[in-house]
Amino acid sequence: MSLSGGCHCGAVRYTVVGEPQHVALCHCNDCRKSAGAPMVSWAAFAETKLTVDQGEIATHNSSGAAMRSFCPRCGTGLFYRNAEMLPGIVDIQSVTLDDPDSLPPQAHIQVAERIGWMEGQEHLPTFARFPGVG
Repeated sequence: MSLSGGCHCGAVRYTVVGEPQHVALCHCNDCRKSAGAPMVSWAAFAETKLTVDQGEIATHNSSGAAMRSFCPRCGTGLFYRNAEMLPGIVDIQSVTLDDPDSLPPQAHIQVAERIGWMEGQEHLPTFARFPGVG
């Protein structure tokens, strides 16, 4: 399997080959703060399977050995590495793939840090588009 993806502005493009070791929705505080979202979807691959094909990435040490890479132009979060906890692994924010449906999440992780109001979200009303517009 070969998958391509990139950042919001198109400055960074990447390719990853092979099957992911796992795909998970992470609820940890570090991911939430980094993404500004209640959870982040990650696909874990061997680091050697990832190639940045276009552009440059910036990397930020978010906590301890946690390194988060992103597009310095638009700020899109792309990759996570932690050589202590996950040696040789790169987590890719799977929604940055051109086809994010190709890697659906298989689990929720770090739920001990999940925001309380995430419980029961499946019961909220849904709208195909922004409600009350057009």
